[in-house]
Amino acid sequence: MSASGNAMAMFGMHLAEDQIKVLEENFTKVSKHPDYTTLMLIAAECGLSEEETAKWFRMRNAQWRKAEGLPAELGSVKD
Repeated sequence: MSASGNAMAMFGMHLAEDQIKVLEENFTKVSKHPDYTTLMLIAAECGLSEEETAKWFRMRNAQWRKAEGLPAELGSVKD
C-alpha cells in the first residue's frame, strides 16, 4: 500500500490500490482542489461516493500541505 494509502487507512478510509492510483493521479495531474463536476467524475471512476472522494481530497491536501511545511488548512495563516 502506498504512503497516502496508509495515511487514509488511519482516517477510516480503506481503499483498493486501483482506487488510490486513480485518486493520486487526479491529485497530481488534474487538481488538488477539484470542482464539483470533476469530483463527481473521479468518484464515479473510483466507485466511491462523492462524499468519500471529497473526504479523500481534504485529507490528502492536509497531508500534502504538511509535507510542504504549510498550515494543514487552506487559507490559514500561522505566523
